[in-house]
Amino acid sequence: MKGIVSQSVKDILQSLVDDDLVTTDKIGTSNYYWSFPSCALQSRTVKIEGLTQELQKLKAKNVELQSSIELAYGGRETTDDRAILLKKVAEVEMITKKYQEELAHYRECDPALLDAKEKHGELALECGNRWTENIIILQSYCSNKFNIERADFNQQFGIPEDFDTL
Repeated sequence: MKGIVSQSVKDILQSLVDDDLVTTDKIGTSNYYWSFPSCALQSRTVKIEGLTQELQKLKAKNVELQSSIELAYGGRETTDDRAILLKKVAEVEMITKKYQEELAHYRECDPALLDAKEKHGELALECGNRWTENIIILQSYCSNKFNIERADFNQQFGIPEDFDTL
């Protein structure tokens, strides 16, 4: 006979502590576990009271929402005036949608968008010229330092003959 494995006792005690069925305290180097029947009853009573209060709050909120729904439906009785106004609202929404679609076609010609594109183009041109100048400086350095002809340098690195700033 092997008896009871200590690890299984620890696991069971831990699950009981996690479920609040057993209380634990560490005193010194020892852990003490206990459970009183009145503790379980008291915790259930507190939980029932809390749930009862929450239920009452939710019922009150439900009554409040029902009354607001009835109030909202009270103002929406179907009348001829209301039907006419709803038709007008639908027409205005349709016209607004049509104008927004038409406006979307003209967004490409928006002055702010064109200015932004122009600024981006200028920035790209500056960047391209900067890199072109860097390559020309490197080409000049290699020509002077390593005595390489510019044509040979251009041919070795695949640089076209008409390579110049933009």
